[in-house]
Formats: sequence, C-alpha cells, structure tokens
Amino acid sequence: MIKRLAGCVREYKKPTILTLIFIVGEAFIETFIPFITAKLVNLIKYNAPMEQVVRIGLFLVLMACLSLCCGGIAGATCAKASTGFARNLRHDMFERVQSFSFENIDRFSSASLVTRMTTDVSNVQMSFMMIIRMAIRCPLMFIFCIVMAFIMGGKLALTFVVVVPVLIFGLLMIARKAMPAFRAVFRKYDRLNESIEENVRAMRVVKGFAREDYEKQKFGAASEDICGDFTHAERIVALNSPLMQLCVYFNMVFIMIVGSKLVITSGGQTIDVGQMSAMLTYGFQILMSLMMISMIYVMLTMSAESAKRICEVLAEEPALSNPENPVTEVKDGSVDFDGVSFKYSAKAKKFALRDIDLHIAAGMTVGILGGTGSSKTTLIQLISRLYDTTEGSVRVGGVDVRDYDMETLRNSVAVVLQKNLLFSGTIKDNLRWGNPDATDEELVAACKLAQADDFVRSFPDSYDTWIEQGGTNVSGGQKQRLCIARALLKKPKVLILDDSTSAVDTRTDALIRAGIPTLSYVSCDPATLARDVKLLRERGYALQTAEAVDLFPRCAHIETVCLLSRQEGA
Repeated sequence: MIKRLAGCVREYKKPTILTLIFIVGEAFIETFIPFITAKLVNLIKYNAPMEQVVRIGLFLVLMACLSLCCGGIAGATCAKASTGFARNLRHDMFERVQSFSFENIDRFSSASLVTRMTTDVSNVQMSFMMIIRMAIRCPLMFIFCIVMAFIMGGKLALTFVVVVPVLIFGLLMIARKAMPAFRAVFRKYDRLNESIEENVRAMRVVKGFAREDYEKQKFGAASEDICGDFTHAERIVALNSPLMQLCVYFNMVFIMIVGSKLVITSGGQTIDVGQMSAMLTYGFQILMSLMMISMIYVMLTMSAESAKRICEVLAEEPALSNPENPVTEVKDGSVDFDGVSFKYSAKAKKFALRDIDLHIAAGMTVGILGGTGSSKTTLIQLISRLYDTTEGSVRVGGVDVRDYDMETLRNSVAVVLQKNLLFSGTIKDNLRWGNPDATDEELVAACKLAQADDFVRSFPDSYDTWIEQGGTNVSGGQKQRLCIARALLKKPKVLILDDSTSAVDTRTDALIRAGIPTLSYVSCDPATLARDVKLLRERGYALQTAEAVDLFPRCAHIETVCLLSRQEGA
C-alpha cells in the first residue's frame, strides 16, 4: 500500500526531500537554542562583560532567525509536495475509474467512489504532510532534547525516565480506544453521500410526492450517526490535553524543586541556574514532541483506512481489456449471438440470459420485444462489450467482440438508452460527443433526422445554448432527441435504440423512424446495397442516388446514399 501511494509523489520528490532537509535543520537549531540561552543566563548571573553578553545575544537571535527560515521554507515545500501528491492521487484514481468496466463499477457505489476521491484523498494528503514534516521533526526533537537534557542536567534528567513512559502509555491507550470509532466513520460517509446524491438526482420526485420531511429525517439520521462516532472519538482524543498538562506540570515542579535544591546546596557546581532553565525548556519540548507524535499516530491510524480504500480503487484491475493483437476495423454491422449465456456475477444463482442464438445481417432492422426485466438492455450491452459473456460468444462484423480493440468496437456501436445523460456545456459540445470533428452542417443534419433542429433553433442561443448538468433545463423528449442526434453523428455500424423515444410523442417518433433509414446503408457493402435497392424498387419506392460527399462529408468512402420516398408522396 505504501509503495503504491509513494508512486503518486512522482514530480514532487524534490520539494518532499527539501522539506525533510529543512525540517532536520529546524529541529537541530531549536534544540541548540536552550543550550545558548543557558550560557547567556550564566553570563548575566556572573556579571560578564556587556560585549560578551551582546555577542551571545546576537548569536541567539541569529539562531532563532535561521530556525524561522528553515521552518518557513519547510512549510512552503511541504505544502507544494502534499497538494501535488493529492493531485496525482486523484488523477490516478480518476484515470483508473475511467478504465473500469461496468463489472468493476458494480463493486463500488458511485457515492463510495466520490468519497474516496474527496474525503479519503484529503485525509491521506494531511497524513503525507504530517509524515514529511511533523513525523520527522517530532521524533528528532525528542531524541535531540533527551540527549541535551542529560548533557545539561545530569541526574536531574532522570525525571524523564518516569514522565516519558507514563505519557507514552497513556497516549497509546487513548489512540487504541479512538481508532475503531474513526474507522467506522468512513464507511458511514459512503452512506451519507449516497443519500445526498440520491436526493439531489430525484429532487423532482421528492417534491412531487411531498417527501421533503422524510428525506430530511433520513439525511439527519445518517448525519447524526457520523456525528455520534466523531464525538465519541474526539472525547477520547481530548484526554491527550489533560494527560499532557499533568506530565508537563509534574516535570516543571520536579525540576524547580530538585533543581533549586541542587543549585543552592552545590553553590552552582553540580547544576547552575542557566542549566536549570534549559532543563525546563527541554522538558517542555520533550513532552510536546511526544504529544505531537501521539496526534500523528492518531491521524495516521485514521487515514490508514482512507489509504486502504484508495488503494482498493488503484489496485482494481479492469475486468475487460484489449487482446494482445486487437482487431482495429469493424467490417460491417452484422451481429451474431452463438449460445450466449450471461450472469452479472460469478456468485449469482440465475443467468440473466440463457442459451441465446441470434443472427442479424448488416443492414437489417430488428425489433427485440420483452417485458420489463426480461434482459433486453443486458442483451445489447454485450454487443459493445460493456460486459463479457459468461458462456458463448458475440460477434460483430464476423469477429468475436473480445478480439476487437474496445475503442474501435465502441466507436462502431451507438446506443441510445431510455435514460440518457447530457453533460454540462453547449448543445454543440454535447452533440460532438458523437463525433468531435463534426462540422456545424453535420450537427444540423443529425438534429434534423432526430427531429431536434426545430426546438434547438427556438432557443435564443440556438446550438450554443448552455445545457445544465444532466440536461435539467430541457425536457425528457428534447433530451432523448439530442441523444439520438449525438448517436447518429457517430455514423455507427450498429445503431441500438433502447426505448429511446419513450418521452417523445407518436408523430415525432414516426418522423424519427422515417429519417433513420437515410443512414441505414452506411454500414452496407455494395452487394447488400444493390440487393436492397432492387427489393425496394419492387415494393414501390422511387429511388435516387446522390454523391455521399454532398450529404455526408465525413463518409466519403460511401459511394452512394439511397433517398427513400413513396411514389405517391414525398
């Protein structure tokens, strides 16, 4: 896990290393300052010459300035390294999610993925920052101060032999009690985000059924649950402060009483006033270092759960991948199912599809009928290899879909679902998802075929109209027609309409169906085209041929396009 996360540091190795260097410098200087201060106190006590006092005082000021500079530079480089690390981590997670198949995504809820890329990444970023700064500084300060305390205070430093174990034991017990509560919180964050996402997506339904109070109660319960866990954990962690205060004041009282006695009885020979003042400072620094180490331990333990959840995403291997030598061209739009059976999970008891044999020739229009839940959508998802079959094979253009380059295959298959999504951006931006290089003329032609041109032009900004996230500022029927136009722009070999006109009136539905055949020959070979032209003429259609370049500038490889019309009317 550490190795996987460390790989996300990449170009931020330099600021990370610089942070470590300057932190070591800051810790060393801060440990050395009480030593110089003790000398200054002794010089003043023994009425040393003013020049000597000033010289030591200026050196002390210089040391403080150096410590400040080291700390400031370390803070800047640490901020750059930690934010860069978080950016790379989010990038790698998002890139990994984009490579997931539906099977992979089914293992994570969308709310869980959002939590992992936001809250969990923030926790790991905070831990990374503490590791390269506080987790280096505090142990070094602890070691340096212990060494200097024994050098300066001799036997007086034995107070730390009592105080330090007590503090360490107390901090470990506090952390041990707090950790289970922190771990539980992150699993509950997923449920909270899921409740928020569900509520926002279904806002119209919630208001339509006047269920706002119910949703508030549901959200409040989830939020209260998280609050309770955090409160419990924070109450335990809050014990750090009184424990720390107890150890600090015990140390201070012990040094003041025993140290003062030694100074008086020995006449400053065993320990002097300056050394005693240094011991007080070192004692405070030692205990503060332990306090910070305990807080680091709590944070690291808490973020370990976040790191684990992040690594689950990064370690997840896509269930679908390209073969070693993929086919990069789809010959035609023929589709064949040979003995296909499919279930969504290896643990599933029932197959969604069983023993399917289906053969569709290029150029055919086929209707697949079935009741709700009869796996119609499951069937079409196998064509573009959104899932792999459990048994049997699916062939497109005579080639098993598992042998294709997935991008090539999916660019040759266009699917328009009943519930399609539009993305935030202009209408043109959304249409060009089907073909990034489509000209404005092609956009208009596709929208005319999908019966979307009229309502698009009714908007003040026409094709430059801004679409809100999810297409919330257009109706369901308008959204479906734009999605059909987007699919037509792909000029696919296989066009799949999965109840794609459910929100469209019957007249518009008929016009869309009448317009689509003008594109139906894009995937036909010349022999199939000639056969179908002859058949259509026999059935009473008047046919014209036109240069494809005139009608479809992006399909110059098609020799002719058939324009169909009844003899008795256009």
